Amino acid sequence: MNAAEYSAAGTSSERKRKSANLLAILHKPVTKYALTAVGILAVAVVAILIYSNHPINVQLATIERNIPVRVFGLGTTEARVLSKVGFEVGATLTELRADHGDHVSKGQMLARLNTGEQDAKVGKARAALLIAEVNIAKSAASTEKARAVFIQKQETNRRKQTLAGRDVVSQQAAEEAIRDEAVAKADVTVAESEAESARAQLVDAHAQLQYEETMLRHRTLVAPFDAVVIERHKELGSVVKAGDPIFTLIAEGSYWGLAYVDEARAGFIEEGQPVEARIRSRPLETFTGRVVRIGLESDRVTEERRVYLRGENPPARVYLGEQVEFWITVANLDKALLVPSAAVHGYDGRQGTVWTVEDERLQHRQVQFRHRTEDARLEIVGGLPENARVVTRLESGMREGRAVRVAGATSK
Repeated sequence: MNAAEYSAAGTSSERKRKSANLLAILHKPVTKYALTAVGILAVAVVAILIYSNHPINVQLATIERNIPVRVFGLGTTEARVLSKVGFEVGATLTELRADHGDHVSKGQMLARLNTGEQDAKVGKARAALLIAEVNIAKSAASTEKARAVFIQKQETNRRKQTLAGRDVVSQQAAEEAIRDEAVAKADVTVAESEAESARAQLVDAHAQLQYEETMLRHRTLVAPFDAVVIERHKELGSVVKAGDPIFTLIAEGSYWGLAYVDEARAGFIEEGQPVEARIRSRPLETFTGRVVRIGLESDRVTEERRVYLRGENPPARVYLGEQVEFWITVANLDKALLVPSAAVHGYDGRQGTVWTVEDERLQHRQVQFRHRTEDARLEIVGGLPENARVVTRLESGMREGRAVRVAGATSK
């Protein structure tokens, strides 16, 4: 065997030995598992790459027509005119002529207090008025008498002064005549003053009688308007104080609804907008009405606005404080592109980002919104490029540039 043949035989033996070693290694369990894992991982990577790049199915928003935009509010039935009526004076309650549920007319007597003490005061005031009227007549007679005496004294004085100038009467008699005239004149002034005082006393007597009669009327409680008695607070024999409520009344036909609406949804509410309501005790019936007032102050804790509504077909009997659900129609959209709020990211009440399909690939766009429907869909009013269509449901694996397949959509 020459050197070349020996070298080739050695190399062949070496290769066989290495192959045998490699086969031994490959037949070890650990190596088998590692190779299997690598193979599985490679297959998984390839599968993921294929899956992540194949077109995904998406659903797109379509143009909709005649869409009502309604705002929900939860509230209660209230009365616009509600009064707790009572007496302006205190005494024992002796009569009650109305009860819970009664319909009363304006001016109808509802209750009365004990009037014995006040009747006596009215009688005393009337007697004082009679005395004042008598004093008026007496003072008038006294004034006439004083004036007659004054005229007499005046004539006597003038005559005596003439006679004194002729020395027919003494100077003393003339001076006495002057004095008598002055005294008579003063008596007239006194009589006239007494007459003025009597007239003033008559006015005071009239006022006192009017006051006592008013206080007597205050012991009778009458209905201030046509009303329904909601509650009676006192019973016969009760000693009431001034201002204690005896009845709670609501004006006939003054029922209305009070709805609490989230401030974020209340911006489009205006007076006169139509309303649908469902009363809790009558869930199968729908009542209609209109917005009549919007509160100028929101609740600082709940961040809700008070909206008052007048019913057009209220039930025959209304219960104050009953819970009511209200739907206020703030707009009717002739044509709108709506997207579910769940498909919008970063919505701040004015704008947010949505997924769009442009040239059969996904894009992320920021768009502007206006109305929000009661089923939580947002009206897109700006920000969409030409021919872009909006995705309505988020799918896993969505990223910009990925190809899509449109499932059951119409063009925008």
